[in-house]
Amino acid sequence: MVKKVFFLLLQVAMLTVMQSCSGPTSINVGKWNIAYDEQANAVDVCKDGVLIGDNLYAAFNNGERIVTSYEYTHRSFSQSAVSDVFGNGMIYTVEYTADALPKLTQSFYIYPERDYILTDFTLQSDTEVASNYMAAVNIDSMPALVGEGDDLRMLFIPFDNDCWIRYASHPAHFESLTSYEATAMFNNASRNGWVVGSVEHDNWKTAVTVACDTVNKSFASMRCYGGVADSLTRDSKPHGALKGQVIKSPKVMLGYFADWRDGLDTYGEANALVAPPKAWNKAVPFGWNSWGALQFDLTYEKAIEVSDFYRDHLQCNNFHNADTLVYTGLDSGWNSFTEEQLRAFVERCKANGQVAGIYWTPFVHWGRNPNQYIEHGDGYQFKDVYLYANGKHQTLDGGRAIDPTHPAIEATMKYFSDLFTRLGYEYVKLDFMTHGAMEADSWYLPEIQTGIQAYNYGLQLIEKYFGHMYINFSISPAFPAQYAQSRRIACDAWNKIKDTEYTLNALSYGWWLYKPYQYNDPDHIVLRDATEGENRARVTSGVITGIFICGDDFSAGGAELDKERARKFLTNAEVISIANGVSFRPVEGCGERSENQFIRIEDENTAYYAIFNYTDQPLNATIDMQRIGLDATATYRMRELWCGVDSEAAAAFQVTVPAADVALFRIEKK
Repeated sequence: MVKKVFFLLLQVAMLTVMQSCSGPTSINVGKWNIAYDEQANAVDVCKDGVLIGDNLYAAFNNGERIVTSYEYTHRSFSQSAVSDVFGNGMIYTVEYTADALPKLTQSFYIYPERDYILTDFTLQSDTEVASNYMAAVNIDSMPALVGEGDDLRMLFIPFDNDCWIRYASHPAHFESLTSYEATAMFNNASRNGWVVGSVEHDNWKTAVTVACDTVNKSFASMRCYGGVADSLTRDSKPHGALKGQVIKSPKVMLGYFADWRDGLDTYGEANALVAPPKAWNKAVPFGWNSWGALQFDLTYEKAIEVSDFYRDHLQCNNFHNADTLVYTGLDSGWNSFTEEQLRAFVERCKANGQVAGIYWTPFVHWGRNPNQYIEHGDGYQFKDVYLYANGKHQTLDGGRAIDPTHPAIEATMKYFSDLFTRLGYEYVKLDFMTHGAMEADSWYLPEIQTGIQAYNYGLQLIEKYFGHMYINFSISPAFPAQYAQSRRIACDAWNKIKDTEYTLNALSYGWWLYKPYQYNDPDHIVLRDATEGENRARVTSGVITGIFICGDDFSAGGAELDKERARKFLTNAEVISIANGVSFRPVEGCGERSENQFIRIEDENTAYYAIFNYTDQPLNATIDMQRIGLDATATYRMRELWCGVDSEAAAAFQVTVPAADVALFRIEKK
């Protein structure tokens, strides 16, 4: 009887969906139907006949209050063709007007083959309109598509990677949760779910806030908006307001996917369509960075010795990229070198078959004296270039934020670009970038209205002066992404299993960032003062994430054990060959802190699979082939690449991972 009632209710719900998605004020494009609901004065979004967005409306800040499209008294509808980077499709437009309010034009961009739509809105007035909050997607009652209970999850995606912040997969027990730029809301059992987030990052810091029905453990409401500014965007004042006769919200992707992981991959690809990744026609960087172990003990002599160690012990034994090159990088502390030493280091790297790299922090002042004159800064003092909030300079990580739009900063960029280029450096790691994105009382350029606008201006200067180099962002916002080939996926990580777990927390829920960038960067791989199992786990975390940069002290004074471990763990050809820059993605999405299973499917016949053990006890697991994405009816050849043991499996296989260790498999269909 209960089943009959359930199916009757389901049929009624489906009938309601079909009715709400019909009528003269709707548009059908492929699998999509967008319909204006006259009674609700809002828009319904259907995919394959199923309601995925119920009574969607727009909202914005107008002075001291939030105005919604519900409040408008008149509306008109239009349709037009669109052909852009997303393909050929249609734009469905709802124009709202009312006395004493700016005209609100809500647009839906619909592409028949896409599993998502895009939407944004503009505000227009004969006089100036201003807003620091524009929410293109507001849904007050989420359709019950993913069920209820503990399998329901929402991802927290951080704005940047500073202060050892972590991604998180939250069960739907929370009252309200905000994620930055994007999120996924999904059922981990079925994997069905929504992915929503901004695909434009030139004016706004965007967030997605979701509320839950904590009794039923289900999603209740969702809104995606430009205008977030809080402690996690590293701001101490509200988001700047866009001003003009016409202003626009961020363009938002709203999609519903059979697999939330496909949805986040698609989200990354959508961002890459809007702003293509910075070009790179060479192989994924392999190499060394001095910050891992040497840090401020870096000297010219030690750097030369490390370069020679790579030449003599690693490059000749599999540790190099597909171009047979190694990138050898000087991090903070290189300014203790003379210019002659900096040039000599480059020459030694070239002689050793290596590319020399260097480090800089363009948007931060590490001093404490605001009256200090900026070296190479055209006569300005630091107090002239600070980003002030409520009249006070802003400090993060011990450094003071500076204005990317100030001419003294461009002059400084030009100086260091000329220096690095003249000396022959081809790779630059740019750190503490978030400082340049902070909201401020004002900027040197009066047309700049928001922190992200100022940050984009600074990044355009980076492209102008450093664009001929390989650019790696270290601490930085996730977006915009088109100004660097790679970005640290998380904050600093070193050698222990906790460092591996922290890096893999970001890979668990941020792997898809290798789509808008060329590569993710798992931070320097450090081997010293760790067990061999921890060494295997840390190296594996690197090869499955992206670029592969090590960080131990391989100079003459470095520990012999560290060098022995490097010769052992950095030269395993089968492991190293995996590091092609394509990130693995998680098998599950319900980790308490991080996922521990990752998969990269090469084609229908070959896959690589890693399972980590973050604990101090052995891990015994049964792995279901279908759950990890393979054919449960096939038989596979399995090779564990660290120990070289071969086996066969069909449908499922058993694996034991020692404490603080990893198992890494190549899986090939027979």
